Amino acid sequence: MNRKFDIVIAGSGMAGLTAAALLATGRLRDRLNIRVIDAGAKPVFDAAADVALRVSAIAEGSVRLYRSLGAWETVTAARAGRFREMRVWDAARSADGPEALHFDAAEFALRELGFIVENVLLQDALLNVVENAGVTLSFNTKIEASRSASKSGTDVVCGGERFHADLLIGADGAASSVRQQAKIAVTSWSYPQSAFVTHLRPEKPHGECAWQRFLPAGPLALLPLHDGRVSVVWSTSPEEAEEACSADTARLGRMLTDASDRVLGGLVVAGERAVFPLKAQYASRYVAPGMALIGDAAHSIHPLAGQGANLGISDAAILTKVLDEAVAAGEYPGDLPVLRRYERARKGANNAMLYFVDALNRLFSQPSSQASALRGAGMRLFNHSGPLRRRIAAVALGLD
Repeated sequence: MNRKFDIVIAGSGMAGLTAAALLATGRLRDRLNIRVIDAGAKPVFDAAADVALRVSAIAEGSVRLYRSLGAWETVTAARAGRFREMRVWDAARSADGPEALHFDAAEFALRELGFIVENVLLQDALLNVVENAGVTLSFNTKIEASRSASKSGTDVVCGGERFHADLLIGADGAASSVRQQAKIAVTSWSYPQSAFVTHLRPEKPHGECAWQRFLPAGPLALLPLHDGRVSVVWSTSPEEAEEACSADTARLGRMLTDASDRVLGGLVVAGERAVFPLKAQYASRYVAPGMALIGDAAHSIHPLAGQGANLGISDAAILTKVLDEAVAAGEYPGDLPVLRRYERARKGANNAMLYFVDALNRLFSQPSSQASALRGAGMRLFNHSGPLRRRIAAVALGLD
């Protein structure tokens, strides 16, 4: 008889629930007992409520994965903002000039480049999948302790209960307790920026285009929502972010209209608002005997490229593929040599994206005329780079 394995996933964010859904519906589903544990409340999507502030850009590659799970139909039946184009430009230039970057789905033979989706909606769709697949869910439950067992797997203390997991997957965010209990070090740095977020109603149609303007204090992104509004993520100085958060509606609309160079005309505030400090970090290692980290527990990046959610989704996809192949070959899922295959596949790629995004943020924050001229020349060259342009786009879209 084939042995059954106990897989425990800490965290019910997108990365954790993606891993749970892939494992629970994969070819080894009958050989796995899967449990998701989260210290917080169960995510609940309310279609009658306004669009949540926490949204993510879900790239085409991630969309294909969710279609294969049967989760994407739930998302699109509710609401999702399609984007077919992207325009990125420097504050010293114009959005339609030769130095602006322009990507169109048709250029890559795609219907769209991706969607802007509320995090809680995607979590809700994935919860439908895992609940129907028989995954055990424990909310408002904290993993109080976890440590590698003397022989194999991980011993877990949770809600007064002690049990053994053949593999513990830490998907519990940037402040991961699983990572801390495993004594895995992180390298981190804070940005002199905070992210201000709200929703806006633009004077002009957004045209299913995601807009991003690089300002000296940080980038301003206007992301298309399904109802004609745009979600704004403005990475700026903490002082300006707090000023925006406390400004009256008319003044805030003027601030954001000016910051966006009026590409969508006048902007009217049409949503709640919030401010989040920005930092980047990465774990020194992703795995230990009986334990693996995915998503923000392993890496957190600046939001300017909209890649954070997609990196975590890719972590989940690669880890579950490694586990699927290992168990099918008679290997133990918590063994370090097995888990290192996942680490080798993801750590380098994640760190490369983290440092690339970090370098972009620093480059576009340089106010000198020489730096501006260099950026302009670089963007013109990139627009005509052919294979390089297609290669970078494929990576960003999750099609690589």
